[in-house]
Amino acid sequence: MTDAAALPGQPRGLVTSGPATARAVNVLAPNPSAMTLDGTNTWLLSEPDSDLAVVVDPGPLDEGHLRHVIDTAEKLGKRVALTLLTHGHPDHAEGAGRFAELTGTSVRALDPALRLGDEGLGEGETITVGGLELRVVPTPGHTSDSLSFHLPADRAVLTGDTILGRGTTMVAHPDGRLGDYLDSLRRLRSLTVDDGVHTVLPGHGPVLEDAQGAVDFYLAHRAGRLAQVEAAVEAGRRTAPEVVAHVYADVHRSLWPAAELSVRAQLEYLREHGRS
Repeated sequence: MTDAAALPGQPRGLVTSGPATARAVNVLAPNPSAMTLDGTNTWLLSEPDSDLAVVVDPGPLDEGHLRHVIDTAEKLGKRVALTLLTHGHPDHAEGAGRFAELTGTSVRALDPALRLGDEGLGEGETITVGGLELRVVPTPGHTSDSLSFHLPADRAVLTGDTILGRGTTMVAHPDGRLGDYLDSLRRLRSLTVDDGVHTVLPGHGPVLEDAQGAVDFYLAHRAGRLAQVEAAVEAGRRTAPEVVAHVYADVHRSLWPAAELSVRAQLEYLREHGRS
């Protein structure tokens, strides 16, 4: 068995519901798949001595899961006071409307179409609930509306799908753009250098103990894949399916549709930079 400390980002181990940091509790949604890994991580955040909590990404429209999130909060003596979304993909956001009904909370997101209430989320904004402080970090690329949330007190960052606890994520072309994604990874790396962030609380997969190592792995992976795509184009493989079959031969075919989205984003990036 591979030592977790030797893996990118030093994953903590099995993905389970329960405490992850002093202020973050995971409630794992029952939607495992090749794309969602063990399922969606719904994050329940609160100060230890507060009776108010924030939920990030209620997850799919699964009544049992949504009520389990509320029950988890109540068992901890908390009341959900606010719901936040990292982005609008259904495995993160589909249950938000129903969750808002159950909790009486507003839903704040970057995309106005996902909000329930008047307030959105902006770059550099600090959200404070019951003494808990979260800083909004725009991290577009996986999708145009992707956000991360910096939790300074735990030296942690919630990354949604921008960084996963296992494997790598896709750039969901055409909404997602590779240039934006690379900039977002660099922005997250600056949090590890300038703000001491060391823990990644991802949207899927295990908690990562080495945030900087995870970001560096993602940057290196993206550079490597881009070089492979560029070489494939130079060898005459012009269409996205042709490039996928060549470059992503090491990836299970069930993931090729997602890989094709990333390849389309990479091809667009190469064209924009005069490299194809």
